[in-house]
Amino acid sequence: MEEMLWNGIDMIQPDGGFRLGTDSLLLAQFLDAPRRARIADLGSGCGTLGLLLCASDPDCAVTGVELDGRAHALALENIERNRLQGRLTSVLGDVRAVRTLLPAGSFSCVISNPPYFPVGSGKVSKSSAAARSEQTLSLDELCAAAAWLLPSGGRFALVHRPERLCDIFCALREHGMEPKRLQFVRHSASSPVCLVLIEARRDGNPGLTYLPDFCEFTPDGTETDEYRAACHRGELL
Repeated sequence: MEEMLWNGIDMIQPDGGFRLGTDSLLLAQFLDAPRRARIADLGSGCGTLGLLLCASDPDCAVTGVELDGRAHALALENIERNRLQGRLTSVLGDVRAVRTLLPAGSFSCVISNPPYFPVGSGKVSKSSAAARSEQTLSLDELCAAAAWLLPSGGRFALVHRPERLCDIFCALREHGMEPKRLQFVRHSASSPVCLVLIEARRDGNPGLTYLPDFCEFTPDGTETDEYRAACHRGELL
């Protein structure tokens, strides 16, 4: 299935697999990357976050790490069809073995839309277990991989579920990363928090900035201006 993004970028997604979702769109927008950023995407799938970042920032370079061979093959196809060789790369490999795949401290930013649920939580089906549950990548293993790839001051941004917030903060600090920016996502202002966006710094000092909540819809059900901007409405076809 083909999804048109913006600035001439499009994306092939797996039939029957996960589609471009709010979590990836908001995470790509949330990342506060420096100029000419070198970004590692852990658990990159078919290259969704890399394509979003390349569509929005012509100066960044993104390297994805993906365990699933079919998703990796689609990522290579997406790179070729968008002529992003040299800016977007997909590495076939296990994030848990990142030390054998990529050099230490070699990225200014790491980004990830990881599995949300602990193994055995009962919130995932057998068909989606690899992508939804931590059976192939735990939160602790994800944070360890991000810490390996970042130099001091490097940024790690991820999207996750609000009920895992304590686990996330503990795992970040365990691996030398300090939470610095936090934003809650709600369907509307009166809805419960459905996602959290977090940015941490390698060797950062304590001090957390809480950003205003991101609401997707107004009380009457129309999209908010912020959500339309994140989706590049008028550019996202």
